[in-house]
Amino acid sequence: MKIYGLAGFPLTHSFSKRYFTQKFNRERLNDVSYENFELENISDLLKIIRDNHGICGINVTIPYKESVLEILDEVEETAAAIGAVNTIQIVRDQQKIKLKGFNTDYIGFEKSIQPFLTPNHRRALILGTGGSSNAVAYALAKLGISFRRVSRSTSEVDLHYKELTPQVLLDYQIIINCTPLGMYPEIDSFPKIPYQALTAQHLLFDLIYNPEETVFLKKGKEHGAATKNGFEMLSIQAEHSWLIWNLPN
Repeated sequence: MKIYGLAGFPLTHSFSKRYFTQKFNRERLNDVSYENFELENISDLLKIIRDNHGICGINVTIPYKESVLEILDEVEETAAAIGAVNTIQIVRDQQKIKLKGFNTDYIGFEKSIQPFLTPNHRRALILGTGGSSNAVAYALAKLGISFRRVSRSTSEVDLHYKELTPQVLLDYQIIINCTPLGMYPEIDSFPKIPYQALTAQHLLFDLIYNPEETVFLKKGKEHGAATKNGFEMLSIQAEHSWLIWNLPN
């Protein structure tokens, strides 16, 4: 039995286990399974991989997409540039184990947002500064869209939430939520931005998929903005993870 899985903490919000279980059933892949590995420390993943010889690939989620780099033997060039890994390829050669990190989040985001972009969408605000926001930033740069990050801490580089005036929102036509605000079960929470400044020229993208429509997206829609949740992004990144796991060693 080949085992694939998701490493993170907590995993009550996990999309991957359900997605891959349905995929394996649909494609009649009876010799594989997908498991959740809740870890209080990312270093615990090494022992799990060593003790379970059937593990062939791992996805990585909050809060370990950046710290996981410390335990990897190799990091693919794009993932290294992003500074975050969400997919680990495991190569076993007799008694040796090699872990190689990849990032498929940026692929999922890029392909998911592209159909919604118009010539008007030239500048973006990225809410949050974690590993997922790094992937979003990389994809935006590839698409030729300039961006600023928004964080809760004061920085010379990032904007603080208190700096998000209505005028700032008029200058940035894309707003991407890379924070967990609004994710189940805390569905009533949302990023504090001046939603009244949103217009039909705006596009709001939320990396969250559960619930399907977060308060962030709902407030955007109320002001005429186009909205998109993270389900398609996650589906695309999951399929690219599967391709990586099945690459020849």
